[in-house]
Amino acid sequence: MQYVFETLHYRRYEWKCDSLNQPSFNAAKRLGFQFEGIFRRALVYKGRNRDTAWFSMLQEEWQAMKPKFQRWLSADNFDATGNQLRALNDC
Repeated sequence: MQYVFETLHYRRYEWKCDSLNQPSFNAAKRLGFQFEGIFRRALVYKGRNRDTAWFSMLQEEWQAMKPKFQRWLSADNFDATGNQLRALNDC
């Protein structure tokens, strides 16, 4: 996200997923994306109508999240075997 906002200077970053894909839905929320809604029957995928969940993060929201990401990704947040010590929401 840092590259998107600070190098490419995007104002908005989007996350889209199948509304039935709960792990992707949860990941978007965990990473700080804001849920915007469902595009009903947005496309046909593998023979079925697919509803698409839309999320976004704005540049201003990234600035608020950036310190949390830095703490979360810091070497201090990992043990000797590479497992994280604190989740993003706890940083």
